[in-house]
Parts: sequence; C-alpha cells; structure tokens
Amino acid sequence: MSVLKIAAVFSDKAVAAEVADLSQSLMFEAAVDDTQHLPFAALVLGASPSLMDYQARAEVGFYLVSERTLLNQPLSMLRADQLPGSVGVFPMIASPQIGAKAADKHWHEHHGPLALEVHTAMTHYYQLTVMYRFTGAHWNGLALCCFESEYDLRNKFYNSAEGKQRVAEDVLKFADTQNSPRRVVTRLTSNCAN
Repeated sequence: MSVLKIAAVFSDKAVAAEVADLSQSLMFEAAVDDTQHLPFAALVLGASPSLMDYQARAEVGFYLVSERTLLNQPLSMLRADQLPGSVGVFPMIASPQIGAKAADKHWHEHHGPLALEVHTAMTHYYQLTVMYRFTGAHWNGLALCCFESEYDLRNKFYNSAEGKQRVAEDVLKFADTQNSPRRVVTRLTSNCAN
C-alpha cells in the first residue's frame, strides 16, 4: 500500500516542532541534542495540505513522497500508543549506474524483503520514495527502520553477522553509498488528530 505525503526536512528541531504542530503531522527528531554532524535534525511527515505553507522553512529539503508500508500498518493509521519508540532514518541517493527508477524497483522488490528477513527486531518498516523534490538535497528516498527502543535499534539491528553482510552487499546494488547521507536515529512524536 502506498500513500502520498509531504516530507519536510529541517536542521532546527524547534522550527520542525512548530511546523509539525501547525500541520498536525508526525515528527521524527534526532535522538541527540547536538545535530551539527548529522544530515538533518528533524523530519516532518504528513498529508495535510497546510504543510505546503511551510515549504520555505524546511531548509534541508521538501519532498512529495510515496510511503510504502512493508511491516505493520501505515503510519497514518497508528494510534499514538502504537508508534515505534525509535526510528533509524536512512536518506538514500540512487546508484548512478542504474538510475532512480531501477534503484527504487530494487529497493522495493529485493531489498525490502531482505530487510524484513535480517532486521528481525524491527517493529515497523516504511520506504519513502521521493516522487518530486521541491527544494533541497537530491535524495531519492528515505527508509524508516523502526524499533521498540533506541537500544534495540543500535544493538539488535541485524540478526547475524551474515545478515549484516548480505544487507551491505545488497545496498551497493541500488544506492550510491558514497553520497547517501548517514543514518539519523530519531524519536517519533505524533501531532496528528486521531
């Protein structure tokens, strides 16, 4: 199942929190206070048309994305008590050797099932395919790998050393690993009216 949403990416958590509140959207905020070394401090994700009003405030990037749910229910269907405790957000730039369309196909059809097989502690898994970039970084997608806790995300990400190797080898088939930004470990907050 795919759902179109707006993804707004910020370097300032306070600005992101204000936008998330005003637009009744989900906010993924970096779990650390010092975010200068990270590609972003917060990601706001929602379907409210009012998010378009805040495009200029999302200085890292502003995207129309298709949210694919690979594990659990779509984010918009979850109650606050069903939200994951910790989310690894992985921005992805497609491999220039195969291009964005083929990279997205591989990510969805091959890497998604592999991720479900190897990341056995994951509670939710979403792929946000960038359909249109309004402003900002030239990302092709964002993976949302969700866990019950930050401890689980950091220490139970892979089910084995072999699984870790398989995932790394597969990522090389569709992503530009040299230019894709590093993972950001985030906490998820809901500003959605349920």
